[in-house]
Amino acid sequence: MKTIATIIFTIFIGIAAQAQSTTAEVKVETIGMTIVTETAYGLDTETKAEVARLYKFKNARVKKALSFTTKRNKAKMA
Repeated sequence: MKTIATIIFTIFIGIAAQAQSTTAEVKVETIGMTIVTETAYGLDTETKAEVARLYKFKNARVKKALSFTTKRNKAKMA
C-alpha cells in the first residue's frame, strides 16, 4: 500500500509540475555588430621595470611549499 501511494504521489507531482502555466516568450533585443577588417598596430615605447620569475617546472612554488620537512618526520632508531 505504501509503494502504491508513493508511486501515485510522484506521478501527481510530475503532472502538476508539467501543468504549470509558463510565461510568454521574452523578446531579446539584439545589437548589430560590425566586423573590423583593419587593425592598427602601435608600439608602446614606455619601458617598465618589472621582474618576472621563470621557473623550470610547473608549480615550482607550490611543490616547494608542500615538500617541507620537520624534525619529527625523520625515522627513529628503535
